[in-house]
Order: sequence, then structure tokens, then C-alpha cells
Amino acid sequence: MPVLTLASSPMLYPLGDRGVIGLTGADRTKYLQGQVTCDVNRLNAGDATPGGHCDSKGKLWAPFWLANLGEQLLLVLNQSLLARQLPELKKFAVFANTEVEDVTAHWQVFGLAGEGLSHWLNNHVGDGNLWQGGIVIPVAAEHALLLLPLDAEVPELPRGSEQEWQGLMIHAGLPDMEAEHQGEYIPQMLNLQAIGGISFTKGCYMGQETVARAKYRGANKKAMFILAGTASDSIAANQDLELQLGDNWRRAGTVLSVWQQDGDCLLTAVLNKDLEADAVFRLKGQDDSRLTLQPLPYDLVD
Repeated sequence: MPVLTLASSPMLYPLGDRGVIGLTGADRTKYLQGQVTCDVNRLNAGDATPGGHCDSKGKLWAPFWLANLGEQLLLVLNQSLLARQLPELKKFAVFANTEVEDVTAHWQVFGLAGEGLSHWLNNHVGDGNLWQGGIVIPVAAEHALLLLPLDAEVPELPRGSEQEWQGLMIHAGLPDMEAEHQGEYIPQMLNLQAIGGISFTKGCYMGQETVARAKYRGANKKAMFILAGTASDSIAANQDLELQLGDNWRRAGTVLSVWQQDGDCLLTAVLNKDLEADAVFRLKGQDDSRLTLQPLPYDLVD
């Protein structure tokens, strides 16, 4: 595994690559409940959940984190997905008392991570996750997203880079994707069910039939995996991965998100679930690169 470790104390990671969608109006919860994979109805003010927004065929427009701020709902996602995803989310809002808007410019988005983060949050945020007009979204043990209004006081913590945060999210097995992958994967292929991002009891939503079929009929043969190794050249999202089969190499998938430092790399990719644990991969066009599967920090169940 490349040298990527959780900081020994909390750090702040400014994130310029996240987009934020806001939903307001009396019907905001009811409307979003019919659009996404997670159970919006169960979120009280200060609560958050992972989730996914699919097309009618169950293919993802976006994985996201959803937060309930009380007067509004916020979705935090990869900003590259907004151009196609936001119009789809707004499509039926004209029939409901709700406004769906790109509010990225109104928010500061940060990652928080490091040993002792939960203790730091208890001391600074207190009970609940609402803080300074924004919200703390726990995403993994000692990892959180922080959304603050532009005029809020930013915590005085050591700062890390966006790329480091990306690596921490990969290490935690949390899904992210770029615009190139929109319309390709069902939610289970990004492991959303494994992190609590799919409700199978909430009722109908866009793409629900496909998602249910993957669970109850075993229709899904793919999952998101973590790979680690070495590569001498830079790696891009959507770059092809090849699987070693004896003396030959066969296309196996594409890179979802990636972290690189000094030749070491850590990345996620959607691959067949029946892979051998000792499978060896390389990046297409980088014959000297080598990647191996890493343990996921959760169980994979459809």
C-alpha cells in the first residue's frame, strides 16, 4: 500500500472540486425522495447520508452526500457532474413546490480528517452536526465533510491538499466519479449499498427497478475496488486498466478516481466481482505500471 496515512491530528482540506445543489420549498423532501436512492424522509435537521441519483434505467448521474440543514437540503457531489445531473434533477420540480439550484458559489466545502477528529468536533461543534449556518457530514471514522457559508469562520487547523483528501476517500472506499462515467454504472457498482446509500424499503424513485433487480435477482456482476501500486506517468480518470492473464493482458475497467505521489498510486475502478485476490493489473499505455487489489473497509453485499 502506498504511503498515505491519516494525519496524527485533525487537518482541514479545502475542496474546490465539489459542487453543491440546494433544494428549498415545502415539497423539497417529498420531491427528492422520488428522485434518489437514499431515504430522504428519515433525515432530521443535522442528519446526512450518502446516496445516488439515477436515470430511468438505473444508471448513475451522480453519487453524492445529502445533508438536511432544516430549511434546505444540500447535495454535495463532484462538480464535473453538475452540467448533466442538475437539469435531470430539476426536470420535474416545476410540478412541485420546490426550487432546485446550483448553490456552489454560496458555500465553502472542506474535508476534515485526522486522529482525534471526533474529539475535536465534540469540543468545537458540540451536539449535532449543524454549525455556523453550515453542517458537518461524517463520511467515515475520523473523516468528515464540512460545509460553511462564505461569511463563516473557518477552523484554524493545519491544511492539506485536495489530492490528499482524494486519497483518503479512496482509502475509505467512498465512491466518486467524473462526468465521463455518467450513465455507465448502477449504484451497486459503486458500492453505494455497502455504505448505506440505498434504501430498499422506501418505495419508488427514478431507476428503482434496476437497483432492486440487482439486489434480488443477483443481476449485478461488478463492484468498485481499490487498487494500489506504482506508475511512472500521471494517471487520469477514465484511463483503461488491463488485467494480467498469463502472458497476456485484457481490458478490465477504467479508473474512477486516483491519488498519486512519487510514483505510488491509489485508485478506484469498477471491476468484475469474481476477480482473484492476487490479480495483477496495469494501466493501458504504461506497461511498467503494476497494481494489486486492496481490502475494502466494508462487506460487499448487493
